[in-house]
Amino acid sequence: MGKIQIQAQQHSLCRFALAQFLGHALRMTVGILLLIVGGISAVAQSDTKNVLILYSFAERSVTSPPDLLESSLRARVKSPINVYLEYLESRQFASPGYENAIIENLKVKYSTHQKLDLLLAESYPALQFAVTHRDRLFPNVPIVFFGVDARRIAGQKVWPGVTGVTETVDVRGTIDLALHLHPNTSTVAVIANQSEFEDYWLGVVHDALLRDHSDLKEVDLVALSTSELLDRVAALPLQTVVLFQRAPLDSVRPAMGDYDIVAWVGQRLPTYCIFPTLCLSHGGIGGVETAVYQHIPLAMQMAGRVLSGERPDNIPVVHDSKPQARVDWRQLQKWHIPESALPPGSIILYRPPSPWESYRKYVIATISVIAALLLLIAGLLWERARKRKAEAQLRESEKRFRVMADTTPSLVWMCDARGRIMYLNERRIAFTGPDANAGYGDTWTAYVHPDDLKNVSDTVAQALKARQPFSREYRLRRSDGVYRWMFDLASPRVNGDGSFAGFIGSAIDVTDQKLAQQALEKVSGQLIEAQEKERSRIARELHDDICQRLALLSMELEQADRVSRQSPEAAKRNLKEIRNHCSEIAGDVQSLSHQLHPSKLEYLGAASAIRGFCQEFSKQHEVSIEFTENDVPRDLPKDISLCLFRVTQEALRNAVKYSGVSEFRVELTATADEIQLIVRDEGTGFNVEAAKKSSGLGLVSMQERVHLVHGILSVESKPGTGTSVLAVVPLAVASQGYSENGSVEETVSTTRMV
Repeated sequence: MGKIQIQAQQHSLCRFALAQFLGHALRMTVGILLLIVGGISAVAQSDTKNVLILYSFAERSVTSPPDLLESSLRARVKSPINVYLEYLESRQFASPGYENAIIENLKVKYSTHQKLDLLLAESYPALQFAVTHRDRLFPNVPIVFFGVDARRIAGQKVWPGVTGVTETVDVRGTIDLALHLHPNTSTVAVIANQSEFEDYWLGVVHDALLRDHSDLKEVDLVALSTSELLDRVAALPLQTVVLFQRAPLDSVRPAMGDYDIVAWVGQRLPTYCIFPTLCLSHGGIGGVETAVYQHIPLAMQMAGRVLSGERPDNIPVVHDSKPQARVDWRQLQKWHIPESALPPGSIILYRPPSPWESYRKYVIATISVIAALLLLIAGLLWERARKRKAEAQLRESEKRFRVMADTTPSLVWMCDARGRIMYLNERRIAFTGPDANAGYGDTWTAYVHPDDLKNVSDTVAQALKARQPFSREYRLRRSDGVYRWMFDLASPRVNGDGSFAGFIGSAIDVTDQKLAQQALEKVSGQLIEAQEKERSRIARELHDDICQRLALLSMELEQADRVSRQSPEAAKRNLKEIRNHCSEIAGDVQSLSHQLHPSKLEYLGAASAIRGFCQEFSKQHEVSIEFTENDVPRDLPKDISLCLFRVTQEALRNAVKYSGVSEFRVELTATADEIQLIVRDEGTGFNVEAAKKSSGLGLVSMQERVHLVHGILSVESKPGTGTSVLAVVPLAVASQGYSENGSVEETVSTTRMV
């Protein structure tokens, strides 16, 4: 019967190998076609490494996790990696034809199709298989092994192209652990199967018991059927410890497997394993072994060095052995073994979590919630106390504010974020009339002069949008019906949370200041007019009297030259010099006359007068002046023409004196509504603010002249950037006057000095 099973198994393996071979041939044909079509892609993948992991056992529960090996290897190699897995059923190597079938299968898969760069062998059977058949299956492929007991290769030279990490299966440690936890043990029963792998470890167990525990009775339960094994175990004495080392087969699934046997034996006798994986979670107590996480990183580090091009022969074999006792907590409880009896550093598995461990998250969450609630309550109490204190301070602050606002001479007001008046001080209420509610909300507009209402409303709307401080001038109706000029200055308010709350402002009556300013401007205009009259008189006298007499003197000198009987040459020379001097005097006096009162303004207009002045000025000071004019009417009002002429004179004098350059530009441009004069230079420039504070009268004179004709004067200059003087004068200027009740009828233009 056994022979028939073996033959059937051989036929099955042959069919499997043939199917693998045909499948491989088909894949190879398709691969060749793809290689021809996608040659460029193949070249791009030439750096990919192919790694084969060869396991000694097909049972996954007793092997290292492939994911752990793969992730550890990829972390140490930069290039892409293809990982292949092969599981050997090493216990069946004794079966006829099994090993050859495996060889043929691997040869078809890896010898011709896949070019391997590295072979990883776990445990000694896989290493022995790879080394024995390397020339047929994996020629010139380096090998890195791990999980191999150091005794397997002790005393022999490592194979060429092979390196790895060894460990020590602590058989003696497992036996000592069992006897330490069960001091009344008299018998040790060893359960194993018949195979080269298990025979080796059975011999190791015999040596350990014979050397250190010869007083104990050893019972070998080897290669027994399941029923016979169970009967023999049932007959063992109570003071027996079982060493279980039967490796399960993946390809054989009997009615009662090896793990079921471990569970059955563990119910009756304390059971240990020299490979604790066979016992843990299957009914055994455990054993002593090297943890997989210790030797795998070292082995994968070696694999990374080999894949990077380093020869395995240059990498020495590393012995890594740090065994630890690993036991099942449930079995400790079953056999009443205290945890204190375990050796230091033991690992206890499957211990149920304590109440703290089970409910730690909930306890911590509950405590956190309670602590948060307590903090919240404390915070609320503190906030309540702080709020009461703040309210008291606010009431005190409001009281002080109202006292200050009601006693100040200004008219204080306050509006909300939409511009509605919500507070007026007593002076403001008394100013507008006896009605205490007058001016609140939007009713304040009824007290503003109709001509100023649009400007004031637009200013307030823009300020509410920009939320920036602003000022304004407007006329406000007093309780007696008279409009008074007010200067109002406002700043934004904020709420406690920083949000915009509106504006607070104060207004003062500036009517008297405006009247005084207008009177001063009137006096200034009269003074300038008187000055011009005086200059006109002096000009007439110079032109009509002095110039005529100088001309007569020149004629008399010429006549004297003709009738002279003295030395002709000397007389002519002297008379010529006298004539030149007289001509220069006449030219200077004529130039002075033009400066004092240019007659061209009256006859030729402002543009011609300014052009002529620029020509005379450039000759006199030896500078270049570029004059341009656009659409300037000839019949400009006399006061505007004179203003522009005097500004040009003063600006050019200052430019020649302070700019340090010899080139200047004068531009005169007119539109339908205004006329514009620009005097520019690219000189050294100056600080305008500092110049206005100095004692010089040049800027003040230009400002007053332009202001007199309701124009705007702007001086723009910075050190090193040149100077630009701009005068803009409206062509339609209304006359100023006063109403019968004494209020100002129109707003005076503001002079802009930049």
